[in-house]
Amino acid sequence: MEVQMVELVEYIAKSLVDNPDSIKLESKENDEQIDISLYVLQSDMGKVIGRQGKIAKAIRGVLKAVSLKENKRVNLEIEELE
Repeated sequence: MEVQMVELVEYIAKSLVDNPDSIKLESKENDEQIDISLYVLQSDMGKVIGRQGKIAKAIRGVLKAVSLKENKRVNLEIEELE
């Protein structure tokens, strides 16, 4: 399940940014929750978050819909790549 979620986030993020090769993802899974960290360049941050966070909310909504089947919570953090 974790691999599918990470691949989904990666596909969406790479479709949005100017530098798709610079994206990095980390994930941790325990019994109840999957934590996914998405790292993007500062110049691409606005493209992933969107105006007033609308794109980030949409990505989280898709993850929530997919995770309902498995009864797991998914937490997505979007952070700036250093």
